[in-house]
Amino acid sequence: MEKPSSEKVTINNAADITVIAGYFLMVICVGVWAMFRTNRGTVGGYFLAGRSMAWWSVGASLFASNIGSGHFVGLAGTGAAGGIAVGGFEWNALFIVLLLGWLFVPVYLTAGVITMPQYLKKRFGGTRISLYLSIISLFLYIFTKISVDMFSGAVFIQQALGWNIYVSVIALLLITALYTVTGGLAALMYTDTFQTFVIIAGAFVLTGFSFAKIGGYSALLTKYSSAIPSNFSSLDTQRYNISSQCYTPRQDAFSLLRDSTAGDLPWPGVVFGMTIGGIWYWCSDQVIVQRCLAARSLTHVKAGCIVCGYLKLLPMFLMVFPGMISRILYPDDVGCVVPEICKQVCGTEVGCSNIAYPKLVVTIMPSGLRGLMLAVMLAALMSSLASIFNSSSTLFTMDIWTRIRPLATERELIVVGRVWVLCIVVISICWIPVVQAAQSGQLFDYIQSVSSYLSPPIASVFLLAVFVKRVNEMGAFWGLIGGLAMGLCRMLSEFWFGTGSCIFPSQCPFLICGIHYLHFAIILFSCTSVLVLLVSFCTAPIEDKHLYRLVFSLRHSKEERKDLDWEQQERARTARKEAEEKMREKANAVTEAEGDKKSGICRLVGGFCGLSGDQQTQDEGAAEDSEPQMPDISEEPVWKYTVDSNALVMMAVAVFMWGYFA
Repeated sequence: MEKPSSEKVTINNAADITVIAGYFLMVICVGVWAMFRTNRGTVGGYFLAGRSMAWWSVGASLFASNIGSGHFVGLAGTGAAGGIAVGGFEWNALFIVLLLGWLFVPVYLTAGVITMPQYLKKRFGGTRISLYLSIISLFLYIFTKISVDMFSGAVFIQQALGWNIYVSVIALLLITALYTVTGGLAALMYTDTFQTFVIIAGAFVLTGFSFAKIGGYSALLTKYSSAIPSNFSSLDTQRYNISSQCYTPRQDAFSLLRDSTAGDLPWPGVVFGMTIGGIWYWCSDQVIVQRCLAARSLTHVKAGCIVCGYLKLLPMFLMVFPGMISRILYPDDVGCVVPEICKQVCGTEVGCSNIAYPKLVVTIMPSGLRGLMLAVMLAALMSSLASIFNSSSTLFTMDIWTRIRPLATERELIVVGRVWVLCIVVISICWIPVVQAAQSGQLFDYIQSVSSYLSPPIASVFLLAVFVKRVNEMGAFWGLIGGLAMGLCRMLSEFWFGTGSCIFPSQCPFLICGIHYLHFAIILFSCTSVLVLLVSFCTAPIEDKHLYRLVFSLRHSKEERKDLDWEQQERARTARKEAEEKMREKANAVTEAEGDKKSGICRLVGGFCGLSGDQQTQDEGAAEDSEPQMPDISEEPVWKYTVDSNALVMMAVAVFMWGYFA
């Protein structure tokens, strides 16, 4: 048995370190500038950036929030293992973001909500559906986003610097927390915009070097099929019963749409299953929708979605193709099949395709540019993590903590939101070993499979809630519960038996785990939708007076809406005002001399986090004086036609790209 073919190239020269230090300095400067130019002392300011963001920052933030280090490691790794079909997840989003901007966001805006559970609570009444969505969303964030991004970023640092994977994770979290906990959504969106430029510029540079290394796109087409590892013997083949399928590149590697039964990503799943997952992620997920709700108008939302859509064309060329090139250049490492060798190369026995992108960076990039690419990976990681941290703290604070403490003040809510970030970080670190071994070591497949088991019921309920007035609370709740039961049966079975690998197939029964996860998503979505509609039509409907501006057909209604839980809202609002009034009276009773005795450190921390006493008092007064107004979703005709025509052009581009590579 041969040892891995190449040694790790660590980043330890002055040029790389200078570039990385310069990058961090710029990120900190942008973050600090954004922090002090925005209001972070109110719930609206901290969680929704005061609804003041322009289209370019919305589009860049949508892209940066979506493209984390998991994309660089996961897309490149799955591309190295199976070809370009994984790029379909990215190009499918070009159509889904248009649904977000044109169909879903107008309803969310007129509903006047901050979080997605709040929308379901207004739409259906009661508390159980919104509580369910809050909990399941936090679960998905921890197990498919935060832990994956931390793991993939740590894989890169492990390859580049030789650090232990958990040391890498902790270092990344400390950096991210610096501006996540203190800054609020506006600071995140401005830093996301800066990070987007860094991500795209650095990825273009690496792609150029990669294609130059192998001789261009035509060389990729011819050489990929022969990227077979050589570091195993006939003895290894006999001992592990290694078939040729385990180490030979797929014959359909350059096809987006593959066989419906034999394909690793079958075409029905690519066309329909990906769309279902896309509707959940792009149209009902807090991380994404929160950025659109922060836009200054509906036209800016639509323009931002178009910007994001055009940017989503790039990952195929900037991540998937470089991953395939990495397999050509380093077949013994990226394509390893013998468990002992894989363990030496990347620390896991199920395969090392996840190191495809980091391997390229640390070997073919010259000094200085290696530092730039490490900065790119950190930019992707931190922008994605920071977005998820902010959105998960929004969910926990607004939908769970307010149930525990209905009389919580704005200051308390903001502090709780920041503390919650620290809690989910600890849970995510504990989940990393599971991520490391799942789905034959292919990170992107792990993300999509877990999402396919849990997200279709949510996508179904949101789709029906927005477009079908007849759907009621009873139908939505039992649809979610039934869908969750089906999804958990598949997911828990897969984790119990293991997803297996080419050499060691999973022992999970075919009836449970034999259906491809994208096909399972279609079945789960269909069953949930039928259950929601069946129960809804067998129970009493919701009257229109409760649905004004909560469904698409009534989004322009000017009539007064009587929320289903209006009595509860009124009681909570009255109690909160009384509590805030008592707090202000208590604060006014404190003398100026006593105020001067307050710790300088406390004042400094409060100012840094936007929680200074004066600002808090002003914000509370402003919040009490101003009544919430119905959001305006009208658009100027010139700009409306401009964004509509751009949307048609983008769809035409997407259809061409799908047709060319299908």
